[in-house]
Amino acid sequence: MATIDLDIDGMTCAGCATRVEKALRAVGGVERADVNLALERAEIAGTMRPGDLIDAVERAGYRAWQHDTEDPEVAAARARASDRRAWLWLVVSALLSVPFMVQMLAMAAGLHLMMPYWLEPLLAAPVVFGAGARFHKGAYHAILNRVGTMDLLVSIGTGAAFFYSLVMVLTRGHASEGHLYFEAAAVIVTLVLLGKRMEARAKAGTTEAIRGLMSLTPPMARRLTASGEEETVPLGEIQVGDVLVVRPGDRVPVDGTVLEGRTEVDQAMITGESAPVAKGPGDPVTGGTVNGDGLVKVTAGAVGEDTTLAKIVRLVERAQAGKAPIQKLVDRVSAVFVPVVLGLSALTFVGWLVAGQGVEAALIAAVSVLVIACPCALGLATPTAIVAGTGAAARAGILIKDVDALERAARIDRVLFDKTGTLTMGEPHLTRVQTIAGFDETDALCLAAALQSGSSHPLARAVLSAIKGKSMTLPATSDSRNHPGEGVSADLDGVPHALGNRALLDRLGTVLEESTVAQATEAEAAGQTISYLVRDGAVIAWFAFSDQLREDAASAVQTLKGTDIGVGLLSGDTQAVADRVAGELGIDQVIAGVRPDRKSAEVKALQKQGYRVAMVGDGINDAPALVQADIGIAMGSGADIALDAAAVTLMRPVPGLVPATLDICRRTVAKVRHNLFWAFIYNAIGLPLAALGYLSPALAGAAMAMSSVSVVVSSLMLRRWKP
Repeated sequence: MATIDLDIDGMTCAGCATRVEKALRAVGGVERADVNLALERAEIAGTMRPGDLIDAVERAGYRAWQHDTEDPEVAAARARASDRRAWLWLVVSALLSVPFMVQMLAMAAGLHLMMPYWLEPLLAAPVVFGAGARFHKGAYHAILNRVGTMDLLVSIGTGAAFFYSLVMVLTRGHASEGHLYFEAAAVIVTLVLLGKRMEARAKAGTTEAIRGLMSLTPPMARRLTASGEEETVPLGEIQVGDVLVVRPGDRVPVDGTVLEGRTEVDQAMITGESAPVAKGPGDPVTGGTVNGDGLVKVTAGAVGEDTTLAKIVRLVERAQAGKAPIQKLVDRVSAVFVPVVLGLSALTFVGWLVAGQGVEAALIAAVSVLVIACPCALGLATPTAIVAGTGAAARAGILIKDVDALERAARIDRVLFDKTGTLTMGEPHLTRVQTIAGFDETDALCLAAALQSGSSHPLARAVLSAIKGKSMTLPATSDSRNHPGEGVSADLDGVPHALGNRALLDRLGTVLEESTVAQATEAEAAGQTISYLVRDGAVIAWFAFSDQLREDAASAVQTLKGTDIGVGLLSGDTQAVADRVAGELGIDQVIAGVRPDRKSAEVKALQKQGYRVAMVGDGINDAPALVQADIGIAMGSGADIALDAAAVTLMRPVPGLVPATLDICRRTVAKVRHNLFWAFIYNAIGLPLAALGYLSPALAGAAMAMSSVSVVVSSLMLRRWKP
């Protein structure tokens, strides 16, 4: 199985997207094909060749090429050329339509100002068949593929008005003046083209966030040669391990680690942080961020598609290209919409004839029905809102990787937080070493460090940090074993040792003395985490660790509770420590002492009670719970496996981004529903008015064009959102 993204050129409405999807799904090996009208992109999964997919799209009447395979400069030049052609045809169409507009306005004012009957077809033909050629070509392919599209409606409507008028000119000559509808055909094409230009400009605004991210990477980088000289090379030539020079004000070319120098880096476009972050030797830097006032040397750690920025772009693109469940309903409606409109137009024509109103009046009403019923607004309602919403979230450092997560997040009524690294800093420090039976404190630290050596657990880092600068010889370690959620055990110089919590002691059958229990319980009540050191079956020392709460943790909890969302704490730590943290933050529900393999079970238990649960975590042990939850939210500082498991990634370890995530998801889903409501209402009101003769074809064309623009502009309101 492979996933291939194609850029599609020439789609104008939901019917076009349906037609492309149908063509792609007919290709052998295609398992899934989703077409996004707003992005003009298709995502195809299966065992097929890109060339076969491109051929299928072109047979359907559109142009296609594989996404990201086209040279950026070539793509930009092609886009500019296409834009120039579109504007040129619009200008030509508008100039030729001006006499018709003057004539229409004069007639509305009661003035008899008519062009010669022979001049009207000469002015209208270039508009209808030159500027409007795209509609007729699209209609031809729609008929071949037996799919209804906007092109078909516009082509039939303008063609009927033009050829009816042409027949009148050829058969009645001068007597046809006042009974011609060339102006309807010309003005419809002009207004639809104008609407498409406005729509294109607005759609470009919805994708501004992703285009901004893509433009962050500098095209060139300064690399140090083996002789220490500085050379400027294209970014594509940078390899892992190269030493790069980043001057003040430069963008960091790739992900890497500071080798020399100190500076501050502006990471706003990547993480949403407003303040620059200090960087020195050993600190990581991200490609696309802006260097401050210090010159630094950076060792390249990830290049090309492996950089953080490239991954972010792929994640956001994948979310934006996806199809929300509600869009599938819209697609089914759009598939039958155009045939229904064609039938309604035919009934309107017949109805006016039966009513004795004549061919002329019947034709105008039928054409008005065809023109006003374009399904453009329906097709754009969902994707433009999703693109704008996920783009706004990305600017704030919230990566929504799964478009389905938008709808799931909008219904969340319970949020569970992991404690360590999520609500707390995740950097506990050793606050107390309590030995038993006169055991030496330095020896206890030495044994604990030996047991923890090589571990990346936060408590292990705290122990190893405590022995820095001390001259210690760690004992030889063998038979080392990790006990998830409990601790570690190993033989040190041949003697069995263990370091962990009460659960590990129970596993080992180790009994604590009452005095030790009392002291440890008192420390836990003060919010400290306790680990016990066991030697040959007996506890010889215990360690107390303390971890600070994140700065905005309390406000994040209160914000969630203020929106009627329940907040719980799901922690592997002891009940006393978890209760203390929950008390400080105002969290009502506490589930403590939970082993990693039980976290997902706790989430599932809440779901069985009817809650829609969001899980927020950052560690490897949170991954199963992140998957089980209705929506998993991973802190960007956490383990890669947690980031992969979650539907949403927060680029900053800031709890306040959790309520912000739910907020932008709710707003995006609300915007989708708002857009769909008005798109349906527009047709529900416009079609009867057109059928009853209250809308002229030109007015119907203007209304149709503005409906699409209004939907896109409505979606653009999401760009103003900030957490």
